[in-house]
Amino acid sequence: MALGGAVASCASDDEGRNGGADDGGAGDAATLDDTSADASSIPDGWSRPDAAPFDGGPRSVVCTSAPCAVSLERASSSAEAYCALLDDGTVACWGANVTGELGRGSYDPPESATAKRVVGLSDVARLYPSCVTDKSGGVWCWGWGGFPAEGPEGPVWTYVSNVPLKLALPPVRSIAIGRVVGCALVEDDVLCWGDNSNGVVAPAPRTPGTLLGPQRVAVGSGVPIRELRVGAAALAVREDGVTSSWGASPTLGRISSLSPDTNPMPIPLAGISSIDLAYDSACATAGGVGYCWGNADVSLSPPFVRLVPQSVATPEPIVQIATTQSIKTIQNGDSLERPQRWCAVGASGAVYCWGYNAGGQAGDGTKNHAYEAVKVAGLPESAVEVRAFPDSTCALLSNGKVYCWGTNLYGQLGNGKMRQPSLVPQEVILP
Repeated sequence: MALGGAVASCASDDEGRNGGADDGGAGDAATLDDTSADASSIPDGWSRPDAAPFDGGPRSVVCTSAPCAVSLERASSSAEAYCALLDDGTVACWGANVTGELGRGSYDPPESATAKRVVGLSDVARLYPSCVTDKSGGVWCWGWGGFPAEGPEGPVWTYVSNVPLKLALPPVRSIAIGRVVGCALVEDDVLCWGDNSNGVVAPAPRTPGTLLGPQRVAVGSGVPIRELRVGAAALAVREDGVTSSWGASPTLGRISSLSPDTNPMPIPLAGISSIDLAYDSACATAGGVGYCWGNADVSLSPPFVRLVPQSVATPEPIVQIATTQSIKTIQNGDSLERPQRWCAVGASGAVYCWGYNAGGQAGDGTKNHAYEAVKVAGLPESAVEVRAFPDSTCALLSNGKVYCWGTNLYGQLGNGKMRQPSLVPQEVILP
């Protein structure tokens, strides 16, 4: 199936069911400061002159050789796999393939350390987790997510697919897929569908196990929405950085007497330039500062939870931030909640990570828990984007190369070597 449209340039514009391999080690979450969610508050480690406000816009890719990636995303909310949009308009994926995350037309093998193209995709306009869009706004999705796919007699609900399926939606401007729930931006309306257990398909009835067709969510008028994210809650980011949320706490990011809260309302953080959501954990950047909310360390009793955005201490201003969800592991027969990890791209293009590091996921060459943001060692060029799973991390560099590090149980490093972890970045062999 070919997608309409073409790539215009080489500029880059949730619970892991098999992503929780325990490598041992523990510790609490990365050190966060206690300032409120005010974009003017600056974490320790750097300052911003009042006369020169920080521009937190995205960094760009300049393709110097083929193959060249122009965008990088987690392939799914269900398993540790990554996908890259290449400058020829195709998409290549690697890692876990338990529910077809690699889009190769087969569930066998269940994992792959070799990046290969998703079948049937060409002239892709934009890459999202689990999905792509074409120039006309058509949406194609694969893997695990509960998709209302096109059928001969109307939408057909599909939980998993190892090939891209065209969704039965009008042309969209943005899309987000979570755990059997999704949302799309259609003109100025937000449509959500799927399982409404967490109130994301608001204000439809919450009937667990029942999949609902696309429903219009009343997010209010005003500045146009530019981006959507879906997990335990849904987030809609407007062009001016104001972000509304609805769904379940603590990913809601605001104080509410309801959980789930099906009424979209702004979170207390202005000027958001980038955002990430991994089911029960969310992060954003505003004015060069990173902010996170949701589950922060579920290994503690009671769990440490941030109900509203709190700023993160980083060595320099950041332009993008990535988070991971909380996961359960089995240790000595006991079920344990494991600490999380976060990563960010600095204004200089350096990548920093903090949190759980028992498998080298922080990329500093050690397995020491990163209580503070540590600089990822060995990246040959500056980074544009970073994406993170509990056990691995990948970064897209300014020259279009992709590097990954951490555990490699499912081939997440994409270097052709299965189950050979790395404490430092390894280049993904793109097709």
